[in-house]
Amino acid sequence: MRKQSVITTVCLIAVLMALAGHSASSAEPRPGDDAIEKYLNGETRLLSQNVLANVETREQWEGRRAELKRQYFDMLGLWPLPERTPLKANVTGKLEREGFTVEKVHFQSKPGLYVTGNLYLPKPVAQVTSLPLKKNESGNNTTKSDETKAGSLLNGKLPAVLYVCGHSGKGRDGNKTAFQQHGMWFATHGYACLIIDTLQLGEVAGIHHGTYHQNRWWWQAAGYTSAGVECWNGVRAIDYLLSRPEVDPDRIAVTGISGGGAATFWIAAADERVKVCVPVSGMSDLQSYVTDKVCNGHCDCMFLYNTYRWEWTTIAALIAPRPMLFENSGHDTIFPMPANERIRERLAKIYGWYEKTPGDLFDIGLTPGGHSDNVELRLMAYRWISKHLKKDNAEVAEPQLPPFEGKLLRVFPEESDLPQDSLNAKIDETFVVRATPKTPTTKDEYSKWSKLLRAGLLDQSFREWPDQVPDATVREQRDNGLIVLHTEDDVLVVAAHHKLKKKVERSADKPERIWLVVLNVDEPEGQLPEWAHAVIPEGQATVVLSPRGCGESFGWTRKNPPNYIERAHVLLGRTVDGGRVWDVQSVARWLHERDGNELSIGVVGKGPAGVIGAYAALFETSIAEVTLVDPPSSHVSGPIFLNVLKVLDIPDALGLLAPRHVNLINAKDAGFDRTLNAFNAAGYADRITRK
Repeated sequence: MRKQSVITTVCLIAVLMALAGHSASSAEPRPGDDAIEKYLNGETRLLSQNVLANVETREQWEGRRAELKRQYFDMLGLWPLPERTPLKANVTGKLEREGFTVEKVHFQSKPGLYVTGNLYLPKPVAQVTSLPLKKNESGNNTTKSDETKAGSLLNGKLPAVLYVCGHSGKGRDGNKTAFQQHGMWFATHGYACLIIDTLQLGEVAGIHHGTYHQNRWWWQAAGYTSAGVECWNGVRAIDYLLSRPEVDPDRIAVTGISGGGAATFWIAAADERVKVCVPVSGMSDLQSYVTDKVCNGHCDCMFLYNTYRWEWTTIAALIAPRPMLFENSGHDTIFPMPANERIRERLAKIYGWYEKTPGDLFDIGLTPGGHSDNVELRLMAYRWISKHLKKDNAEVAEPQLPPFEGKLLRVFPEESDLPQDSLNAKIDETFVVRATPKTPTTKDEYSKWSKLLRAGLLDQSFREWPDQVPDATVREQRDNGLIVLHTEDDVLVVAAHHKLKKKVERSADKPERIWLVVLNVDEPEGQLPEWAHAVIPEGQATVVLSPRGCGESFGWTRKNPPNYIERAHVLLGRTVDGGRVWDVQSVARWLHERDGNELSIGVVGKGPAGVIGAYAALFETSIAEVTLVDPPSSHVSGPIFLNVLKVLDIPDALGLLAPRHVNLINAKDAGFDRTLNAFNAAGYADRITRK
């Protein structure tokens, strides 16, 4: 084995992997763990069959690329594409070395979203006295060719490289300082190289780990992922490079390792101006992330939300046919080789439609060892980029240059220099535009409004939802009165029937119903909650339901971090709460069919469970009435449905329930005025009550 050189600061993503592994092994197992993992694995197998959108020819692929690209942007929270606002770029300082300079740069990828970086540039040959390069094959230290590679000559415009950083914690210096050797090599070999900080580990810090351990589940509802920020920052970094007079717009490359490897994929797939890319240890496939639980070792910046239910390799395929070298280390536990081999095989199919010679446009680079920015990986990247941007396929070596002290590379030297108008720390609140649908005022407006919002929900949050969810089937009736029901593949829920206290006389304004009481995670299964006695009409039958993950029988393990189950769902285009909507629909259909379609269903729930019941009523015609106790006024507080805030919020969704009967109890927030106004516009003001 060749000796490995590792990143001097411990790679945070590896630390996260160790923490995740420790958490997973120390957590107490729950009865529902096996079932939910079987469900996730089954969904993974299903999506893994949809490799590269099921295309078999180059013509089919090219015919689908435009729509796939739109879907890709949407899943990153970048559709419609954000406005390219002024960068307001500024150079705050400059360092000089033999053969190259470093400019300390910042720009705003969106107003208030600061990106800090170091731009490495070669000096003209006249300014170079000596460079400590290794001897060439003839034993001479310098030749005209060597000087050109070293960046000593500025003949026209320079090829440029955007280097995106991995998870190396350098504090106030920014993680760009951990990867400066890349900038030095490129600058001393005739390139401009811009190394940019990441959002979380940059000089102007934000947050990557929203769902990993910060419990910001509303990120999923908003369609926000820190991967979208890293992608957009990279796209705007290319805008900055092309604003520089030194840079050749037709010769742009992007590379990086770990989180930077993922960002390389994001940026190259998004931006056609990237002509060459070298992602290093930056991607696994769904089988690895979900079935093998490798997602536990990664923060949120590594993932988009899989709304359109792709097999993950499709992201990388969007780069084809531009040259790509996919690098990894052979014993990298957070980017395991089996996944890399599967990805390589799939990508080889796509590139095979374009390559004259195998390996000409797509290849893999492999070194021994674990997850590290080792010199062998760097040299392979340098050579691949030189081959495709400079038509130079010669062997390469790193110059023996000492690193800069990190403090010297700061863009904002002191705390007092940090921008006061920065939004980095709260960019998650505004990066993805949230919908603000205008409440209708007439029946005609209501009809159009309803169709538009329902279509948006089916496209963004409940994609591939059937016209009718199948009715649940009974798996077991226990001696204690609990009923085990099967609602979906490998999903079991628990219900309990409470008999009628007395017969209720039926009338038009007081119909007899079966009331389905939806419980929250922390409410005991099978028991009718105290709050429910006050809201269910006296004498009517009730069935208490603990949907998936709730209750003692089939609740699953929760550990923060890594929040495996909740995070794995969005990699499959799902959320846990979305699955609970399915459960309520399925059990409602079972009750409806069991009683010969004679009785309609009423659904009641408190807090998030009430909203889950309301969404079930949107899609299930047997549910005629919904009662919500203490409903949250926004999906920011839950329940969490994928991308739902890009379509509507809770008061709007409840407005879609007309002409069903809706009872709002303790719904004091002014936002619920929109619900009442929607019912009024639909002509059913008498079917909603608010107490």
